[in-house]
Amino acid sequence: MSEWRHIRSLGVERPGEAYLHGYDEGPPGDGQVRLDMLYTGFSAGTELTFVKNTNPYLHARWDAGRGVFVHGEPQQHYPVPFLGYMESARVVESRAWDYAPGDTIGAVFGHKTGHTADPFHDVLTKLPAGIDPILGIYVGQMGPIAANGILHADAEMLGPTAPFFGAGVKDRPVLVIGAGTVGLFVALFAQSAGASEVVIADPSDFRRTRAACLGLVPMVEADAWAYAKSRWHHGGDDRGADLVFQTRADTASLHAAMQALRPQGTVIDLAFYQGGADRLRLGEEFHHNGLNLRCAQINRVPRGMATAWDKRRLANETVALLAERGDAIRAQLITHVVPIEEAPDFLRHLVKDRPEFLQIVFKGVD
Repeated sequence: MSEWRHIRSLGVERPGEAYLHGYDEGPPGDGQVRLDMLYTGFSAGTELTFVKNTNPYLHARWDAGRGVFVHGEPQQHYPVPFLGYMESARVVESRAWDYAPGDTIGAVFGHKTGHTADPFHDVLTKLPAGIDPILGIYVGQMGPIAANGILHADAEMLGPTAPFFGAGVKDRPVLVIGAGTVGLFVALFAQSAGASEVVIADPSDFRRTRAACLGLVPMVEADAWAYAKSRWHHGGDDRGADLVFQTRADTASLHAAMQALRPQGTVIDLAFYQGGADRLRLGEEFHHNGLNLRCAQINRVPRGMATAWDKRRLANETVALLAERGDAIRAQLITHVVPIEEAPDFLRHLVKDRPEFLQIVFKGVD
């Protein structure tokens, strides 16, 4: 029987101030596995909302029964002790028959140096030999988020009986707005599925350069929607993209996505908007071209597909992409690897100095 151990966890003590705290964890019970964190990915778009005090849960309560936020009743308060949902870990002790010490897995348990997982509840995906363990951070959540965007495109174009993953984008030109981690994964999934062309738009020269190294066609947003209208034409005035994937937390970007669409085209929206929609103009292209806006978030797959698709299957699609493009993803997406003990200082630097980055990874204690 293993002994108790001390776990370190990254959280947010108060607005603007990340911190590390500790607690003791007992040995695994029957059916459980003890994990040592190898790497944990920082999801800036979501997690910085807790640092900046803009996350909706800090100001409202989610009423699951009615599916609405109740404002003025915060669901979370500072300190926020646990963050994160992108982990790669090694099994160090197992009381579950199908996991063995030494297995490397992708999981979701937060920025913690260790975790006791229960495969009855947790989705634990083993990484095949040959995949760099650092890429395991994408398997539990971030890869499935992007894969779910592709699945929504499949449902939009072909219905819930789409014959295979990516069938909705195969042989079609695709525009992705935003060259962050989600946008790049969506673009790589589309590329792998056989899209005829994948254009990705972002204001950052740094991110556009990374996208070009992945074989994508990088542009700024104004050029991208104009390109879609000038090159992707279907006869007469029917011009633009069937599908645009919008991944930037900026309503001006959502408007640019709508400008790029052909009449009755669809935006597959994976962005997390925090500040309202003051720059979104629904009285223009949205209204006159009869456009569609489809929210694609990880907590649900498209209607009618839940019996065939779940998070585990989306994770398996992520593993397949990592097996195909892992070396390029490691080289182009992961821009910072920081020891977990240095994470609070690094996040202060990130907010204050705003360095260019794509994927920040915190490394476990050796």
